[in-house]
Amino acid sequence: MEKITQENFNLKYQDSIEEERIDKFVCAEMGRQIHRYIKGMSGSKRIMEKFEETLSTMTVAEKEEAIAKYIDLNRKAISGLDFKLVLARAIANYCDTYDYMQTMLSDVEKMDYYQKRILEKYIQYHEVFEKNGKFGIKNHKGEVLVSPQYDFLRTCYTYVDDLVVMPIIAEKNGKLGLILPDKKDTVVADFIYDDIQLRDNYPYFEAHRGNQKVYLDEKGEKE
Repeated sequence: MEKITQENFNLKYQDSIEEERIDKFVCAEMGRQIHRYIKGMSGSKRIMEKFEETLSTMTVAEKEEAIAKYIDLNRKAISGLDFKLVLARAIANYCDTYDYMQTMLSDVEKMDYYQKRILEKYIQYHEVFEKNGKFGIKNHKGEVLVSPQYDFLRTCYTYVDDLVVMPIIAEKNGKLGLILPDKKDTVVADFIYDDIQLRDNYPYFEAHRGNQKVYLDEKGEKE
């Protein structure tokens, strides 16, 4: 067992209530950041309202996961964001006196601890990987979300969704289809299309098969 010292006490024995409250305030700050991003990107009040309505029914842990997934697909949402400032605002909301806030902000080890905690919660990027000339996708933990059996993959970076799991454009045997990154390679649109393009608005996909053009939603259903 590691010996308890004055130096490691604060980090090894974090106050669970403090963590819970700061996590909550950080989550609120991250939600506001996404709010500003959606407003700047689309100018649509309704899209912002839909985003906030979706988050409003979630627990803090669920919100953290949802926002992390949103950031993964919209990485520009945190472009230029200073996570130290996010943490400072969260601490200001948590502390009941100015002196207490100053004490926390001047505690370098505690600040480092919470900054790492924020990054671990919200920066969870997936990556495309190659195996034997085929492509797949792993999440930030290294878990395979899409098996490496495709000639081409395109993750759908979009800011117009309601935090739903968006399908991925994939190519197999010279044809395109839509699959889910659900560890099961679930097909939501069969591999019958010559081309699939991502649209900015619902329905999100424009698919071409010969001279035929169809629109597909996130479930692969024709519109």
